Amino acid sequence: MTYAWAIEWHDSNASIRCGTLRHFIGSPDAASGTILFKTRAEARAYIAERWGYIKRRPDLRAKPFEWRMPRAVRVIVTVEKERAT
Repeated sequence: MTYAWAIEWHDSNASIRCGTLRHFIGSPDAASGTILFKTRAEARAYIAERWGYIKRRPDLRAKPFEWRMPRAVRVIVTVEKERAT
């Protein structure tokens, strides 16, 4: 078990439909699962590079989109051996 940093998308507009939507952001180039970082600074730099435009776009932050910047969150990573069936 170890700690890492992941990126969490938070969709406040989803609260109208089915509650607040939160999910971890995966790799854009492959279906390899959640992107993990060793430090919070690395995760925040990736967020700024990839989604920094959201800060400067009032039209995306307002209705109907209500987008917010993704957040760096600390996660616990565990690796387990798969049991043979």
